Amino acid sequence: MCGIAGVIHSDKSRTIKPQTLVNMAAIQYHRGPDNFGYHNPEGAGVGMSHARLTIIDLDEERGRQPHVSDNGRYMMVHNGEFYDFQRIRASMTAQGARFHSKSDSELVLQMYPHYGIEKTVEQLRGEFAFSIYDREEETMYLVRDRFGIKPLYWTETEHGVVFGSELKVLFAHPDVKREIDSEGLYHQLIQVMVPGSTAFKGVNQVPPGHWIKIQRKDGKLHIEQHKYWDINFPQAEEHLKVKEEEEYIEGVREQLLEAVHLRLNADVPVGAYLSGGIDSCSILGLSAAVRQDPVKAFTIGFDDADYDETPIATEMAEMTEAEQIILPLSAEHLYDHFERTIWHTERTIYNTLGVAKLLMSQKVREQGYKVVLTGEGSDELFAGYPAFRKDMFLYGLADLPDNLKSELHDTLAESNVLFKGAMLPREEFHSEAIDQKVGFTPTCIQSWMGCDNFARNLMSKEHQFNIKDYDPGTAMAEQFDESQLEGRHPLDKAQYVWIKTMLEGQILTWGGDRVDMANSMEARPPFLDHHLAAYAVNIPPQMRIKGPVEKYVLKEAMKGLLPETLYKRQKFAFMAPPAHTDKKKWGALMELMEEFANEEKINEAGLIDYAALRNMIDSHDDPKVPRDHKVQMDAILNHVLGVQLLHHHFVKQDIPKKAEAKAYELGWIA
Repeated sequence: MCGIAGVIHSDKSRTIKPQTLVNMAAIQYHRGPDNFGYHNPEGAGVGMSHARLTIIDLDEERGRQPHVSDNGRYMMVHNGEFYDFQRIRASMTAQGARFHSKSDSELVLQMYPHYGIEKTVEQLRGEFAFSIYDREEETMYLVRDRFGIKPLYWTETEHGVVFGSELKVLFAHPDVKREIDSEGLYHQLIQVMVPGSTAFKGVNQVPPGHWIKIQRKDGKLHIEQHKYWDINFPQAEEHLKVKEEEEYIEGVREQLLEAVHLRLNADVPVGAYLSGGIDSCSILGLSAAVRQDPVKAFTIGFDDADYDETPIATEMAEMTEAEQIILPLSAEHLYDHFERTIWHTERTIYNTLGVAKLLMSQKVREQGYKVVLTGEGSDELFAGYPAFRKDMFLYGLADLPDNLKSELHDTLAESNVLFKGAMLPREEFHSEAIDQKVGFTPTCIQSWMGCDNFARNLMSKEHQFNIKDYDPGTAMAEQFDESQLEGRHPLDKAQYVWIKTMLEGQILTWGGDRVDMANSMEARPPFLDHHLAAYAVNIPPQMRIKGPVEKYVLKEAMKGLLPETLYKRQKFAFMAPPAHTDKKKWGALMELMEEFANEEKINEAGLIDYAALRNMIDSHDDPKVPRDHKVQMDAILNHVLGVQLLHHHFVKQDIPKKAEAKAYELGWIA
């Protein structure tokens, strides 16, 4: 797990300053504090740099990147993990390849010349983002893993393309402009983003399951985007060919065990995150069964009993004889670390859970751990979110009598009352464009798209004008592959939309890589193993959600290792207490708003309308405002604070200068 960066110029004779490459590594020091490297061959118009976190092959020199082939033709940098790499390395060695390290990263350097990019990527298993350059072909590839677990950004400049693991890495290059655009601002305020986009003008993400090909021809760079993988649900009629229930249960158990086993491979200790949910409890249970020694489990505890899952997590830790470390967090203190969190997430957050997770990864590192297994991805594959249950009741159970639908709907609403306005919409919202593309607007994005009026009213007049004809539903729908939606079951469609939007844009960003790597800590999500995913999509919808029971097959597969309390309860969304639930926390939010979103700073940034913001804050104290409305307002106020911090961190500050200062502080000198 590391940080990567690089530059390719359209004019290969144009010099790339070595210290600029090193500065780009230094600004992401948190991703790889163990060492750094860079390479910019003379006359190639290409340079790469790398900040390394040593997990596989602890030899500092042997594992240093960029990796360069013996003949100098190929150069690569890699962030992430390739699992089952020993088998592939042995196979390549038998075919004549000669490896110079024990690092999994070197695989690509040996595989690409032999197989080409398509067959190379097809064989890779894990979470990764890498770049490889072929000097003879004058071609660079930027490749991102199938689900987007690892980040990878790129942008065009006057002279070429700049890429890196984080936005601040791109911004460390003096040619890269830093401007929050109107559409980016809007999507930050409503939480859900257009796949592949960022808050900043002209700055893109490599979409999950894609590579970007950049080829220099006749002094110009030609850029193409290619999809190599997608989550592929079967046609709806295929779900009618139902196998015995036990076969699915055993299949899930077998696939998940293999995914966990592979991810326990490291040259450093591996721990586990543990909440009170089925997902992390399953991962801990399987890890404890595989390992010879006790697993160290890390748990977040909140001081609000409505949101705290510590009791069940502790019960699970005791069952598995894990060494549990609990991080108790007071709600109001989470805002003490909000500013730092936005520096790392580089996008807004609707809830301080992202802050809590950043503090947890800090605790993990303090305990001497660099790697943990996590439960992300389970809800996406096995339909665990309440929004999926609602869509199943509404669209996926055509033969179910209305009275039973109503009963199931009431049960769902009752068990998720705390999350209405966030995980469940406050009121229905339909996008015509998404309705046409998907067949309906999935509940999972209705809460956020329903913030449209709030967001537009909060934007400054200039930004409002810029998006007066903008339809976010159309922008999002255009990124959905119609061939992956046609003829699919409604539950499959809902899961597909969530995976394309909220999984990559939220769960794996401010809930995953960015807050973990803020403290040089690698998180590995076994549920997002693509072999497990290929199996899970074929589980019939009525076995993913069986009556009121979500993730039914997974629950049954893991029944033997789960506490009875957890096995019997319905899904409980994991989030930090919203600001309105605690006067001290509300006060902490208002203190930050006064610091970064006061009238002077609002006007300076030019993003938000101050009068509209004050009206929203003032309405918060109105006793007539219902709870679900306050949940939504809390989210939007967090987003407002977030966009002000994005401006503060990345527009107002001189990032190239800051990166250079960091490099010299570290002694990282070219």
